[in-house]
Amino acid sequence: MIFYDCATAPSPRRARMFIAEKGLEPERRDISIAQNQQLAPEFLAVNPQGTLPVLVTQKGLVLTENLAIAAYLEAIHPDPPLMGESATEKAEILQWSAICETRGGAPIAEVLRNSHPAMKGRALPGPQDVEQIPQLAERGRTRVTAFFDLLEQRLADRRYLGGARFSLADITGFVFVDFARVIRTRIPEKNTATSDWYDRIAARPSAAL
Repeated sequence: MIFYDCATAPSPRRARMFIAEKGLEPERRDISIAQNQQLAPEFLAVNPQGTLPVLVTQKGLVLTENLAIAAYLEAIHPDPPLMGESATEKAEILQWSAICETRGGAPIAEVLRNSHPAMKGRALPGPQDVEQIPQLAERGRTRVTAFFDLLEQRLADRRYLGGARFSLADITGFVFVDFARVIRTRIPEKNTATSDWYDRIAARPSAAL
């Protein structure tokens, strides 16, 4: 397998952590978003959408979405299970992974891409040029605050987001909580359950990759 990664971006980090937790070591190729290497003809030949991560399977299937990469790797390497075993566990893990992506990752990206000078003309990922909308950055900050409140409610009486054990949901949530630093937002001091959870995930070897 070939894994197209970017050391500084959150979406590739999600896949990188999942791969590490599975104990896998595919061939890794680092693509620098800072240098716009994701828009180079060589990479667009692999993924015309110009986004990361990308996993090319041994049979040549090109997977360009985190959920697809996770589902594929879970199917061929089921241990340790990171997407659940029972119907209830699978549903909760997917539900909270989606919540973290749509209510956490999306608004953080909304703030960053619509306010940072380096993102001028690049308000959306991919090969198209899209101008920034400052109002979206303002809305995004409100959404991020609500996301941190939601996490604290969820973690008040449990150790992990998706159930009784570490899972894809925790990877997704951890990566986006960590990435919130780019918009100068951290876990509120009063959110002690979230801080405890974050520290547990940060202590895992995969989090350091």
